[in-house]
Amino acid sequence: MNRENMVKSVGRALDIISIISSKSGGLGVTDISKQMDINKSSVYRILSTLVQYGYVEQDTETERYKLGYMFLEISSRLLESIDLRTEARPFLLELEKETNEVIHLVVYDQGEVVYIEKLDGNEALRMHSKVGKRAPMHCTSVGKAILSHLPMTNVEEILERKGLPVHTEHTITDKTNFLNELTKIKEKGFALDLQENENGITCIAVPIFDHLGRVAAAVSISGPTMRMTESRLVVLQPRMLEIGHQISSRLGYK
Repeated sequence: MNRENMVKSVGRALDIISIISSKSGGLGVTDISKQMDINKSSVYRILSTLVQYGYVEQDTETERYKLGYMFLEISSRLLESIDLRTEARPFLLELEKETNEVIHLVVYDQGEVVYIEKLDGNEALRMHSKVGKRAPMHCTSVGKAILSHLPMTNVEEILERKGLPVHTEHTITDKTNFLNELTKIKEKGFALDLQENENGITCIAVPIFDHLGRVAAAVSISGPTMRMTESRLVVLQPRMLEIGHQISSRLGYK
């Protein structure tokens, strides 16, 4: 088979896979042939090869073809190989370029958040955060974004163990008020830190979800309160929601 025919055959095989994947009950050779406008013998040859390699399987009763379990194996390998920092970094760089503010990426660990990426932006800003450092969840936007999507039993356990210690005069220290705050965050899709962790610093964060729909991380924009005004936060909200969705999609979240 020459190169041109080989490429055409690969293209047809991918088209067949795409067509089959759209029907949960599978499709027969005739149905596929009609949709692709090629003869049934060509469709059958390609299907036979795909069956041989486990990418397609045939129901012995209906004789219809559907996706094989090889796709589960491959997708499992892909998901295991996904690196959060690698997948998120292009989007973090976009945010840094657009805002010139500090961008954080954090993960949850044992009742705290851990900074795994920090971009400093072009504006001078001194913050306590640095890659590898831990921070409390109750007074950071990233922490609250994650907490709002954890099971309530986990939230209760974290609050019991860590409490709601004061970091600034703006820190929420009442449990009822804090739980109400988490409910609002989950509804809105983003969290704010209004000088609750560091005086003079305001942050906005969104959660990131993995392929199982679990909250996996959070990303935030941090800046001085004089620049992170209420009107600017309103403008940033849809962009942050978009970034959260894009990074989550890269992790396999649908």
